[in-house]
Amino acid sequence: MSIDSKSQPADLRHNSSTRLRRRTSTGKMLPPVSAAAAIFSLIHQDGRTMNTTIRMKLSVMMFLEYFVWGSWFVTMYTFLTKTLHFTDPQTSNCYATTNLAAMIAPFFVGMICDRFFSSQKVLGILHIAGGVLLYLAAQQTDFTMFYTLLLLHTLCFMPTMSLTNSVAFAQMTDSGNQFAGIRVLGTIGWIAAGQVVGKLGIEAENTPMLIGAGSSIVMGLFSFFLPDTPPKAKGEPVSIRAILGLDAIALMKDRSFFIFVLGSFLTCIPLAFYYNLTNGFLNELAIKDAASKQTWGQMSEIFFMLVFPLFFSRLGVKYMLLAGMAAWAGRYFLFGFGDANDKIWMLYLGLILHGVCYDFFFVTGQVYVDQQASEKIRAAAQGLIAFVTYGFGMFVGSIIQGQVAGHYAITEGDKVVGHQWKEIWIIPAFGAFGVLMLFLLFFSEKKKPAAAKPAG
Repeated sequence: MSIDSKSQPADLRHNSSTRLRRRTSTGKMLPPVSAAAAIFSLIHQDGRTMNTTIRMKLSVMMFLEYFVWGSWFVTMYTFLTKTLHFTDPQTSNCYATTNLAAMIAPFFVGMICDRFFSSQKVLGILHIAGGVLLYLAAQQTDFTMFYTLLLLHTLCFMPTMSLTNSVAFAQMTDSGNQFAGIRVLGTIGWIAAGQVVGKLGIEAENTPMLIGAGSSIVMGLFSFFLPDTPPKAKGEPVSIRAILGLDAIALMKDRSFFIFVLGSFLTCIPLAFYYNLTNGFLNELAIKDAASKQTWGQMSEIFFMLVFPLFFSRLGVKYMLLAGMAAWAGRYFLFGFGDANDKIWMLYLGLILHGVCYDFFFVTGQVYVDQQASEKIRAAAQGLIAFVTYGFGMFVGSIIQGQVAGHYAITEGDKVVGHQWKEIWIIPAFGAFGVLMLFLLFFSEKKKPAAAKPAG
């Protein structure tokens, strides 16, 4: 999953990406800076307007937040199927705990955290409790106990993604310029976790979960030293309608917006195949340092985040979305027809395509929602899309993925010894292609009149 940039607002990613090109004081465009310089600038931009100590604390917070998740999530399939010998449907149910928690998290944050407690204190308590639960889950060999403890852990962890954003935004004087430079440390944290797990060769062990548990407890203790972030909605009435973004449902009266929501939901079904199965797939093919190589996807995501405005200005919403869907379909075909020998380049290309897959579809989708929704319901609309995609869509995808992988499992007695991977990957490939055709035929971009820009 990338996962890793899901909670980052699209407009912030857009603003940070535009820094690839610079202007002189007269407004003249200068040549693009190098990717390395752009990333450095992204991390350090506008540091003078924020207290350095606070900035460092927020950066460490983001790094640890996604290090915790990235340390165990990517390799869990390999651990559960190869070491604990869980079935594919059981393993997919374990992955679906994050999606169940993602559907419940808005209630927790919106009804409790935003109204009664300081965000950094709730963040600390949830991470310490989540770390203990993840440690206990890592000790289990029985599916029922493992699933129960993992579900409890994800119920603690998923709300923290919103809480870290709340803590960060509360300290910013210019979120449009400052957030991306701090949020990118989360992606770097995910990359670092993958590199550690891959290089240590512990993907089939419970050690990644123990690393996640330990780092979660460290994050919890660190949270109590974060800047105070009082509840922002204290005293306001609780509205389940607002929490779930139901006010934005009226947008679906527009056919194109309805197709966008439906397509986003359908796209997340094959997306679950990638997040849940890729590490097990690469390990069955005996790809060395599989977890480390999977971080190429996050590195690619950072690059395409930086060049996003260049493509968006030329392609527009519809063709950016179509390009993202085509990349998802192409990735699965590459996985299906690649191998660990002379076609290994197909596997590597499939991993690197993650930047296009995520940024071109999901970030473009967030921008589209921002454009279509009025200011009054914009937050509700983004919340609705997050619920439909990362919650319900990925949940359905995980369940289907488990059934498909189980169907094409190769067994010897009661033990799974491999999978017919070509047959597995072809299914999400055609699924993604089907969603692409749906968009191509029925989605039309309705651009709003551009607002006049001030001179200078």
